Amino acid sequence: MTPLTEHQLLVFWAQLALLLAVARGLGGLARRIGQPAVVGELAAGLLVGPSVLGRLAPDLYRFLFPSDPVQSGLLLAVAWIGVALLLVVTGFETDLALLAHLGRSSLLVSVGSLLVPLALGFGVGQLLPGQFVGPDGTRLTFSLFMAVALSLSALPVVAKILLDMRLMRRNVGQVIVAAGMANDLVGWILLGAVAGIVTSGGFNLVALATTVGAMAVFMALAFTVGQHLTDAALRRAYQSDAGLVSAFTVAILVALVAAVSTQAIGVEAVLGAFLAGIVLGRSRYQREEVAHALEVVTNAFFAPVFFATAGLFVDLGLLLQPSAAAWAGVVVAVAAVAKLLGSSLGAWLGGMSRTEGLAVGVGLNARGAIEIVVATVGLGLGVLNQTSYSVVVVLALATSMMAPPLLRAVLRQVQAGPDEAARLQREAVLERSVIADTKTALLPTRGGTNSVLAGRLLDLALHQDTTITIYTVHPARDDEARQKADIAAREVERSFGDRPTDRIDRVADDVAEAICTEARLGYGLVALGMTEAMRGGQIMSPLLHELLSCCSIPLLLVKHGAALDPHAPRLGFRRILVPAVGTRVGQAAQEVAYTIADGLDASVDVVHVVNRPDKAPSMVTLDSAVTDSHGKAVSMLEQARSLAAKFGQDVNALARVGPSVGEELAAAGKEIGADLLVLGARMRSAGDKPFMGHGVEYVLEHAEQTVLVILFPVEEPAVGGS
Repeated sequence: MTPLTEHQLLVFWAQLALLLAVARGLGGLARRIGQPAVVGELAAGLLVGPSVLGRLAPDLYRFLFPSDPVQSGLLLAVAWIGVALLLVVTGFETDLALLAHLGRSSLLVSVGSLLVPLALGFGVGQLLPGQFVGPDGTRLTFSLFMAVALSLSALPVVAKILLDMRLMRRNVGQVIVAAGMANDLVGWILLGAVAGIVTSGGFNLVALATTVGAMAVFMALAFTVGQHLTDAALRRAYQSDAGLVSAFTVAILVALVAAVSTQAIGVEAVLGAFLAGIVLGRSRYQREEVAHALEVVTNAFFAPVFFATAGLFVDLGLLLQPSAAAWAGVVVAVAAVAKLLGSSLGAWLGGMSRTEGLAVGVGLNARGAIEIVVATVGLGLGVLNQTSYSVVVVLALATSMMAPPLLRAVLRQVQAGPDEAARLQREAVLERSVIADTKTALLPTRGGTNSVLAGRLLDLALHQDTTITIYTVHPARDDEARQKADIAAREVERSFGDRPTDRIDRVADDVAEAICTEARLGYGLVALGMTEAMRGGQIMSPLLHELLSCCSIPLLLVKHGAALDPHAPRLGFRRILVPAVGTRVGQAAQEVAYTIADGLDASVDVVHVVNRPDKAPSMVTLDSAVTDSHGKAVSMLEQARSLAAKFGQDVNALARVGPSVGEELAAAGKEIGADLLVLGARMRSAGDKPFMGHGVEYVLEHAEQTVLVILFPVEEPAVGGS
């Protein structure tokens, strides 16, 4: 292996610095004028490439971008890492359940967006003059190559546009991603077939069938065995001392293994990276911090360099001849119309509106750097020459730059239907939620009424796709202990219906530490049933005391009411009471109360207690004259009403004045006939014991109703704080 010279390294670092600076600068400028950053990032390559810098400062251009293949390879390696990471991030945002729901639309769009461009692309290849055909190409292979070139959509560019415009979660965005993935998959397979025809002089049906079959097997394995291995690797990563760093490494390794696999199959590596992103995003052990870190690294460095690199291979000077420029215009026009027509037709047949179909067609028209890669392959095979290569690259850049402004204009006319609007609104709320957007929850159980009730309330509070892990732990290794654990787990599991669940059984002497160790492996919430009875003022068992001391994630604590049957087919909660408190913890309690109410069709009362030790307990009428303290109550209750409306709830607002918050909450619950009280609290210390606050502990001890407490761990002090 020949080591790189000092000069080659100097040029490499200079290339990266220049491309990153120009791409980020133009990307920021594009955003300022209302366009996605990818438009400016693509333009950066044209600016520093042979089209502009190569003509204005040829010596500088030759220094920065010499014809040395080793030098070019260094930069392209970084660019390929960028496109792979970008597709991993896109995979995180891809919702397979939503795609399945939109399956008919996605399928028909995929078919239409491929067949029409393939047909028209082949026709263009037949019509283009001989001066565009490469030295080693025939009219047939050239036409087949143009058909493939016009049928592709650049999933990285499409994904970046959708991410920049915050459209990934829209139905139309998910259909565009699904069709783009199909376009890429079929396009790369067809490109391989055309390359095989050129190199071997004939069509190899066996090789094509082998590639398609291998890709189908890989996808099946990725979402079964691969998902299981990814979950296990992330779980093990969180058990290590490195924690998030190890998890980040696992995410990168999963992407690289998938990329290697698809590249070995004969399909582009970036498609494997995309599938890896989906698998990582679906993992029950995936944390938001890992996805965010990956997104930051990608968008800050790798993606801008990738998009800027695309323009370095274009020399617009080759198209200055009138005939070449005219035919370039024809190719761009036919490509745009073909993709727009085929995609729109598929969308309309799939039940989407005409405007949505138009948006899908515009979105899939972006071809980006993937098209440039295809053009490079064609040039290397001799099917294209320098002129036709430039035409294909101009097609890629023109369609990619046209797509964002056109897509933005079209989507202004796209109105979300009632179902989509409701989904988007709920997702927007859950995005800011502390509890309801939890992806994985842990339910330790030894059986019993409170554990069953905790499971049922957890099932109501969390999103239907959230995985709940039923966790049993016992100190003995004998069959009797395992049998008791199995009975307890099955008792709770019956509460969940079709919800995805997992079962873990552990043997450990320190039960509390075992639960806390498991909870630190990426779970978002732990649900616990409290002791069956309160004796001698002790509201917490010794085990619960230990758990509260060691657990570092939110807990959902449940104590069942005297009149409740947790095993009934339908929980009998008809009226839920939740305090209106202007804190994030209080909002989390409200979110859970509203979500449970929605699932049970129950009503919600929101009460704000004005803590006045000098006042006897009383009810406040909010329409009366407002004092300073009452004004705060009005503000809190209005915030609670606003949040409730986002969850589709119309709440009854109450305010009380009294010397004890806990006593007033318990009294309010009794007066209005509430059968479930939902409280929020943050853990604090009272000596060497965990403490939930006087008000919460009073309600737990004295309320006859079922009580649910959302308990957050002790808040860590800010860095540099006193």
